[in-house]
Amino acid sequence: MSNSTEPPALELSRIAKAFGAVIALTNGTLQLRKNSIHALVGENGAGKSTLVKIIAGLYQRDTGEFLLEGESVDFSSTAQSKAAGIAVIYQEPTLFPDLSVTENIFMGRQPTRSLGRIDRKLMREEAIGLFTRLGVRIDPDRPTLGLSIADQQIIEIAKAISLDAKVLVMDEPTAALSGVEVERLFTVARSLRDEGRALLFISHRFDEVFDLCDTVTVMRDGAYIATSPIADTTVEQIVRQMVGRDVSALFPKEEAVIGDDVLVVEGLSQPGVFHDVSFTVKSGEIVALAGLVGAGRSEIARAVFGVDPYSSGTVRINGAKVPRRNPAAAMKLGLALVPEDRRKQGLVLETSVARNTTLAIQRSLARFGFITDRAENAAARIWDSRLEVKTASLDTEAGTLSGGNQQKVVLAKWLATNPSVLIVDEPTRGIDVGTKAEVHRLLSQLAGEGMAIIMISSELPEVLGMADRVLVVHEGSITAEIDRADATAETVMFAATHSAAEVAR
Repeated sequence: MSNSTEPPALELSRIAKAFGAVIALTNGTLQLRKNSIHALVGENGAGKSTLVKIIAGLYQRDTGEFLLEGESVDFSSTAQSKAAGIAVIYQEPTLFPDLSVTENIFMGRQPTRSLGRIDRKLMREEAIGLFTRLGVRIDPDRPTLGLSIADQQIIEIAKAISLDAKVLVMDEPTAALSGVEVERLFTVARSLRDEGRALLFISHRFDEVFDLCDTVTVMRDGAYIATSPIADTTVEQIVRQMVGRDVSALFPKEEAVIGDDVLVVEGLSQPGVFHDVSFTVKSGEIVALAGLVGAGRSEIARAVFGVDPYSSGTVRINGAKVPRRNPAAAMKLGLALVPEDRRKQGLVLETSVARNTTLAIQRSLARFGFITDRAENAAARIWDSRLEVKTASLDTEAGTLSGGNQQKVVLAKWLATNPSVLIVDEPTRGIDVGTKAEVHRLLSQLAGEGMAIIMISSELPEVLGMADRVLVVHEGSITAEIDRADATAETVMFAATHSAAEVAR
């Protein structure tokens, strides 16, 4: 472990940063030490991203102190930050897709032989050595196009090590990874820590923070709140510091009157994807589809909605059969689907909040073939107000909103259709704890009003906290149906990793 008398590997004290009248940071304070993984947590808008961009050289501080190994620094570019030994690994790496893995690692600093020719053999050998050191297997010769996000992140880490980076910042690195990929990334992170590097880990996932990190710093409203050893704090304490209040109602599940069947799915099958899927959802009920990433949960939901095909089976809403591969018919019958990828599938990022909110009801707003801004804004205002979308105006482009507010706009779009059945796929992925509580409260309220809700989630606390019933999917089949009273992390995970026959034993 590092000597506590040594200066921190990186230290920020009372950093302030404003963009015109908008104050992003009032007191950014952070200490990173060698041989340590340090978590930085806070709600969206807490100032985490601004602090990271100052570390990376994208922004320059207005006031405050920035020290690297005890020496004052002030980066005016990302190149200066990298040269000083700092590497930032983002959620979505930006590699050159048509270049090989090796070429991406050594871009701009290729070793040369006589006459200035690139020494490709040496580059390849060094790339293999880097991956061996990290304990991973990636073909150094293949193009990066088509590689998983997880492999791309490992390439970025290999690049950082080849530059001898002393400080690594990992900004929401696990948001798009499966459980196996997350564990591989954590193994790599721990090995880097043990080599004497300082790591900063930014995440909304508390289970990952407690599993991986040694220390945690909390920010709120652009200011430092507290730093604690992980062993000396709890999720409840961190949440209280993040939001400035107790969030005992993180999963505010209200009792709802469970009514009759609204959605009935019978024998749904698609070869190689899912098999003989049957379930019901009643009015006032929240049913969770749980399981490991890749189990087929999203594919089942998309087939029910009509986006994806299925070879056999039926879907009925309030007794009416839903035609296959016909989302428009499904919507008319009262079905709505909030997709997993809100940016690619749920929003038109360059379009206004008002337009995005009313996309699914445009036809009903038209008069003589035209839609006025007044009609669009009036319809949007109802749901954007109820969901408390934080935006300067309904004309604001959706792409400029925070992740949590983008998710609210997607929800507003589908709630505007007044559905009987709402399918929400990973409704709180990548959003902060305060907004999560708001989304959970909304889902509970909608169930209380009689809506039937299917919630797909990879977060077990969310499944256990919000579902009246849990349907567990394993390799395209439902292996267990568990009532709320009987659902535990153990029962859900056992069913998620075993066949129906094994679960039934």
